[in-house]
Amino acid sequence: MVNFTVAQIRALMDQVTNVRNMSVIAHVDHGKSTLTDSLVQRAGIISAGKAGEARYTDTRKDEQERGITIKSTAISLYAEMTDDDVKEIEGETIGNSFLINLIDSPGHVDFSSEVTAALRVTDGALVVVDTVEGVCVQTETVLRQSLGERIKPVLIINKVDRAILELQVDKEELYQIFSRTIESVNVVISTYQDKVLGDVQVYPYKGTVAFGSGLHGWAFTIREFADKYSSKFGVDRQKMMARLWGDHFFNPKNKKWTNKGTDHKGNTLERSFNMFVLDPIFKLINAIMNGKVENARLMIEKLGVQLKGDEKDLEGKPLMKVVMRKFLPAADAMLEMIILHLPSPVTAQKYRAELLYEGPKDDANCIAIKNCDPKAGLMLYISKMVPTSDKGRFYAFGRIFAGTVKSGMKVRIQGPNYIPGKKDDLFVKAIQRTVLMMGRFVEAIDDCPAGNIVGLVGIDQYLLKSGTLTTDESAYNMKVMRFSVSPVVEVAVDVKNGNDLPKLVEGLKRLSKSDPCVKCYMSESGEHIVAATGELHLEVCLQDLEQDHAGVPLKVSSPVVSYRETVAAKSSKTALSKSPNKHNRIYLRAEPMTEECTVGIENGKVNVRADLKVRARQMADDYGWDVTDARKIWCFGPDGQGPNVVVDSTKAVQYLNEIKDHVNSGFQWATKEGPVIGEQMRGIRYNMLDVTLHADAIHRGAGQIMPTMRRVTFAAMLLAEPRIQEPVFMVEVQCPETAIGGIYSVLNKKRGQIISEEQRPGTPLFTVKAFLPVNESFGFTGELRQATGGQAFPQMIFDHYATMTGDPTDSTSKAGEIVHETRKKRGMKEDVPSYEEYYDRL
Repeated sequence: MVNFTVAQIRALMDQVTNVRNMSVIAHVDHGKSTLTDSLVQRAGIISAGKAGEARYTDTRKDEQERGITIKSTAISLYAEMTDDDVKEIEGETIGNSFLINLIDSPGHVDFSSEVTAALRVTDGALVVVDTVEGVCVQTETVLRQSLGERIKPVLIINKVDRAILELQVDKEELYQIFSRTIESVNVVISTYQDKVLGDVQVYPYKGTVAFGSGLHGWAFTIREFADKYSSKFGVDRQKMMARLWGDHFFNPKNKKWTNKGTDHKGNTLERSFNMFVLDPIFKLINAIMNGKVENARLMIEKLGVQLKGDEKDLEGKPLMKVVMRKFLPAADAMLEMIILHLPSPVTAQKYRAELLYEGPKDDANCIAIKNCDPKAGLMLYISKMVPTSDKGRFYAFGRIFAGTVKSGMKVRIQGPNYIPGKKDDLFVKAIQRTVLMMGRFVEAIDDCPAGNIVGLVGIDQYLLKSGTLTTDESAYNMKVMRFSVSPVVEVAVDVKNGNDLPKLVEGLKRLSKSDPCVKCYMSESGEHIVAATGELHLEVCLQDLEQDHAGVPLKVSSPVVSYRETVAAKSSKTALSKSPNKHNRIYLRAEPMTEECTVGIENGKVNVRADLKVRARQMADDYGWDVTDARKIWCFGPDGQGPNVVVDSTKAVQYLNEIKDHVNSGFQWATKEGPVIGEQMRGIRYNMLDVTLHADAIHRGAGQIMPTMRRVTFAAMLLAEPRIQEPVFMVEVQCPETAIGGIYSVLNKKRGQIISEEQRPGTPLFTVKAFLPVNESFGFTGELRQATGGQAFPQMIFDHYATMTGDPTDSTSKAGEIVHETRKKRGMKEDVPSYEEYYDRL
C-alpha cells in the first residue's frame, strides 16, 4: 500500500529545505537498482518480499531481460524521520517529513551519458561499491563526473552477503576489505574534488558509509549500532560512533577501551567494529545457515525481530533474508545517510550556481539560482527527453533552479546553441502540463517550485536533447553537459522496403531525442548514420529504432569507427590559395598542437567562450602557449569549439578584420571534413602568415574568402605529414587467475596493449587493464568469453585518440589500408588528393 499521496508530495515541494535530489551511481552490476528497490519498498510502492528482485526502476522490457539498467529513471519518495534524527541535520529543516527525488542511473560504460544527465539535476549521490570487486573503472568515472558537477557523495558497500557466504571471510578480513574499499573511494574523491565543496571524503564514523546487501534487503551504518550501544555503555552517541571504527579495542575483562590490539598480558583483543557490529551479524547468519534452530530462535527473540505466520516455518536462506531484513532494514540505513548527509537544494545551489549558469555571477538569474528562489523568474534546465506511452512524444525531464513552473505558462525555450540577444535556437511556447515522474508512471501536478525535479508535456518538438527554459529575455543558458564518453562507433542504416524511408527519417529524429549521446546524421554519400558509444549502446539504439521509433524492418551495415585527421610535423612550405576571382590570397602554415592542449580543449578545461585575456592567460599557464599568440587565436573548429585553431600571425594587413567571420566559417567547414578521409581534424594549429585583399569590399565577400580558406587549410595540412588517429578503448577485465592466459591471447590478436595486471587483495580475482583500438573491439566480448570459458567480463570505455604510425597516403601501411577502404565506402576518389589540388602557385 502506497503510504503517501501526490498532495503530500506537492506540499513538501514548497519546503525546499526538506527536499533531497539524489542519484544512485556505480559500476555495472554493483547493485544500484536492487538497492533502490528497498527505498521504493519503504515508500509502500512494492512489497517487502519483492524488494531486491523486482528492480522496480528498470522500466523497459530489455532492462529486465538483460538484468542491466539502460535508461536513468526518476522516482519521488516520501519519508519521515524521528525528531532525534532531525536534530542532527546541519541546515535548517521544517518538520520531519522529507521528499526524496531519486534517480537510478545505469552502470554500464556505454550508457555513461545517462549518468551525466542524472547528475546535472541532482545535488547528492549514493555511490554503490561491490564488496568483492571493489572500486572499478566506471566507479571512478561516475565519481569524477559527480565531483565535477559539485555533487556530494555518500557510500554504500553492497553484496556483503557474498563475502560472508561465498568467500567465507572472517570478521577481521571483512573489516580490512571494507577499509581498503573506503580508502580507494576516498583516493578518487580527493583526486577530483572541487575545493569549494570542502572535504567530501566518506568516513564510517561520521555516518557517511553504509554496509549491506541489496538483494537480501538489509544494511546498516555505524550510527545505527552506536544508537543501540550508547545507552548500554552510558556514552554519547558521537563518541560511540568514533570508537566503532578504526583501531579501537574493548577489553571485556576490565571493561576498558584501548587503541592497542593486545592487553597487558599480551592477549589479542578483538577490534570494536568486529566485536560490536560484525559479531551479531556473523552469529545470526551462521546459526540460521548451519541449521542451529534453537540458537537462531533465541537470537531472533533477543534482537526483538518478530516473525509472522508463514515466516516461522522458513529455514536456511529464506529465513536469513527475512530476519536480516527485519533486524537491519536497508531503507533505514540509506534514508538516514541521504537525509542527514546530503544537501538540500537551498544549500547545494549556493555553491553550484556559478558552475551551472553561463552568464555573469552578479546577474539576477544567477542570484535567483543561488537563493533557489521560487518567486524569481523561471530558470529550468532540461537534461534529457523521456519517451511517453504516446508514440513519438516525449516528456522533457529537468530541474527547476529558480522560479516556479506552471501548466499553461509561456516560456522561452533556449537550445544549446542559443546566444543572448539573437533569435537562433529560440522558441516561445506554452507548457501544456507539468508532471511528477514516478518510475514507470507519471502523476499530474499543477505547478512545481524551485529545487525540484519535474517532467513537462508539450515542448518536446522544440528541444533536441537538452536546453534551458526561462521567462527572462536577458537570461543566459545553463551550461551544456560534458559527457565522459563520445560516439565513436557508427553504422549506416537503411530500410528494407523503399516506401518506408520517411518513417526511418522520422524514427532517427526520435532516436536522437531519446538518448543524450547518440548522433544521427546523413553522410556525404547519402547514407543515414547512427553513431553510439560502444557495441551494446549501438545494439540498444538500433533495437529502439526498429521497434519503437521507426517501426519498420531495417538493414544495418557492419560497424565502422570514426577516425580523426591530424598532422605529425610543421608544413614543409607555406601553403597559398587564391580566391575564385584571383584578387585575394591567404598564406597558411599548419603545425601539430600538444596532446595536453588538444585534450584540454575537448574536455572544456580551456573555456572556448571565455573572455580573450582570461583564455590566453590560461593557455599560457597550463599549456605553454606564448601569450601574444594565444590572444591572437581567431577561432576554434569545428563547431566553434573543436581542438583546432587559427592564429593570426600577420603583420599590418589592411581590411583584415572585415574578413574574420568568412575565414572562420571556411575554417569550420574545412576542419569538419578533412581532405584525407572526410573526418574531423584534431590537434592542428594553423598560423595565418599573410593575406592579400582586394581594395573593394565587393570583391572580398564570403563567396570569395570561405572556399579559399577551406582550400588553403587542406593544402597546409597535406604539406605537414598528415596522419590519422584512431579511437582507443581502455578495457578493464575482472577474472580469476586461470583466465588470464585467455585474455592475453585475445588481446594480442587484436592489437591490444596491456598496461597493468593486479590481484584484488582478499579475493581470488585479478584486474587486467589494457588499451584496445575501437576498430578491433567488435566481437571482442564474445571472443573473450570463449577463450576464458565465460569467466572474464570486459568493461570498455573510450579513453583517447592514438595517432597511427604509417603514412595514410601509402596504401601498403595499416593506416593507408583504412584510408583506402573508407574512401571507397564513402564514394570518394580512392587515392588521397595531393596538396597541389588545393595549392595555387604565385
